[in-house]
Amino acid sequence: MGFTLVHSYAELVSSESQHPLDIDLVADGTESEHPDSDNLDVGLGAIDTERDPHELPTFNSKSLTNPSSTVLYLPPLLSSLPHDLGVLLYTSLEQQPMLSETRLPDIDPVSLSLHKALHHFRPVTPYYAELPYDEAFNWSELELPEDEEREWYCVAFRSKRLPGSDSGPLYDADKLAHEEAVLSGGLIMYWYGVPDPETGMNLATCIWQSRKHAVAANSHPHHIRAMMLAASSYEVYTLERHKLRKLRGERGVTIHPFDGAEVVW
Repeated sequence: MGFTLVHSYAELVSSESQHPLDIDLVADGTESEHPDSDNLDVGLGAIDTERDPHELPTFNSKSLTNPSSTVLYLPPLLSSLPHDLGVLLYTSLEQQPMLSETRLPDIDPVSLSLHKALHHFRPVTPYYAELPYDEAFNWSELELPEDEEREWYCVAFRSKRLPGSDSGPLYDADKLAHEEAVLSGGLIMYWYGVPDPETGMNLATCIWQSRKHAVAANSHPHHIRAMMLAASSYEVYTLERHKLRKLRGERGVTIHPFDGAEVVW
């Protein structure tokens, strides 16, 4: 949780100062392959004590805020692709990513390559919330076609919930704000962790096609409502902004500090 804060506070502060996946694109009409709205809750929940903590958990708004046992990480929540690109079929992944109910209005070719690579996105340790952003995730395992080049805008939100705060309404508002942002355009992925059972710290991140897309998402009504709920829900929060970079002639991606300039593409 925390999608709203992941990009909102970063923009407010700013205004004030794998290998290639075996994935097929299927023409529109194969709607049975696309997750329905219920799947945004199913796949995000508490797990049994006998369950392997590395397996994909299933959460809803209640079990996410009060899990019955340790969860090490969640899969990425990727924005569903535009209608003209059809539906993705995943033929080689043991753990499937979650997909938004709403589809992106458009996506550029290199961002589409990143979208495919991000199906493998994950933290590299249960202690991801304490690590620098470039060390917390498996960036070195993400690969794109060698001839492509681009940058993307990333926001990371490190937080600790305020004891006694009601998570349910914020979870629901956050979910609506996320779908609203997908429809607005530019949001490629949203990922959120699970609070550390000892420190309570958590880490969430968004990857956008550009900073302009992130700024535009701030003005929408569901986002504003979620911001109002979030303001009194956190004891600690810090925002970081980064650039994700892919250079032509290389297959991998690298993380760099955000320098204030729009991403290059």
